[in-house]
Amino acid sequence: MLYIGSDHAGYALKEKIKAHLTAEKITFEDMGVHTEESADYPAYAEKVGRAVAAKPGDRGILVCGTGIGISIAANKMPGIRAAMIYDDFSAKAAAEHNDANVACFGGRTQKIADVKRWIRLWMQTPFSKEERHRRRVQEIDRLDKRVK
Repeated sequence: MLYIGSDHAGYALKEKIKAHLTAEKITFEDMGVHTEESADYPAYAEKVGRAVAAKPGDRGILVCGTGIGISIAANKMPGIRAAMIYDDFSAKAAAEHNDANVACFGGRTQKIADVKRWIRLWMQTPFSKEERHRRRVQEIDRLDKRVK
């Protein structure tokens, strides 16, 4: 399952992403917001983060004004590896090197044409079989257990 969420600054881009996902026949659940009324992004990072962390293999997309704040908030959730995606290389590397399970975007800084391409790259790129990448992700997972 794919979960999607945003704050008010990411709402317009989130709605465009939803239209794209629907056109691509990708199933998703919208975790909010549902209007452009002011909303704090940590709440939506938590909602999406909890949903993704509950089922290994699920993924999330988060959008705020820049993508930065919501990615910081999402990464506070155990089991979440949120990546701020900003170009083709970062979209592929997020999946291949970091096994990112949440992709973050900026509603005020990014264009939907680019975001659509980056989502496709992120979703279609498999996690690397190389030991160094697997080892690093395991270390990140261990941090989740050590830091509380």
